[in-house]
Amino acid sequence: MSKAPKKNNFFSNLIFNIILPAVILSRFSSDDSLGPIWAVIIALSLPLLFGIWELKQSGKVNFFSVLGIISVLLTGGISLLKLDPSYIAVKEAMVPGLIGVVVFISQFTPYPLVRKLLINPDILDTEKLATALAQQNNTTIFDNKVRYAGFVVASAFFLSSVLNYILAKAIVVSPAGTSAYAEELGRMTWLSYPVIALPTMVMLFGAIIYTFMQIKKLTQQPIDDFILS
Repeated sequence: MSKAPKKNNFFSNLIFNIILPAVILSRFSSDDSLGPIWAVIIALSLPLLFGIWELKQSGKVNFFSVLGIISVLLTGGISLLKLDPSYIAVKEAMVPGLIGVVVFISQFTPYPLVRKLLINPDILDTEKLATALAQQNNTTIFDNKVRYAGFVVASAFFLSSVLNYILAKAIVVSPAGTSAYAEELGRMTWLSYPVIALPTMVMLFGAIIYTFMQIKKLTQQPIDDFILS
């Protein structure tokens, strides 16, 4: 039962953050339809409202959700104020870049953010894992391995930042407030998934797989022994 909400949440994110905004921007931004201004407003309101709804549902403030909402507001501000389209490229690079910086800096604190991703208590029995590592005297070695994986995760966000900038710079070139600009935003949204999300997710999953392999190696137990049912 616990896996269903997560699956539904993934598809909801895909629909409201990528598919619907891209369709509106690319298909309904012409002057004989919604027009460029209203197309941008409606398209950006979907991920904004969905992000606010997610925050309300979770009952707690999530750094990544808040950053996503700020990102949408910045895109809307740039579009409605008709600023130079180069600001879109800067904004697109800034968001994952900022996440990468936060993840990287947290690596040098007692509470690295990435550890919650790699050693997720909703997936792994962390107490059992800690006991098994202690029995093998491998707790310190494991912490170092997780730290290494954390740098890989930070690198994934830095890669996303660079790819975001290149993609936005190459696609969004028309003046803000025009139908061409809205269509370019839609095209950028469509392409952001295969061009940016896929290679970034490969690096993230690589870090997770590496961590799981280390768990098996350092505890001398199969990973299934620690995965919560």
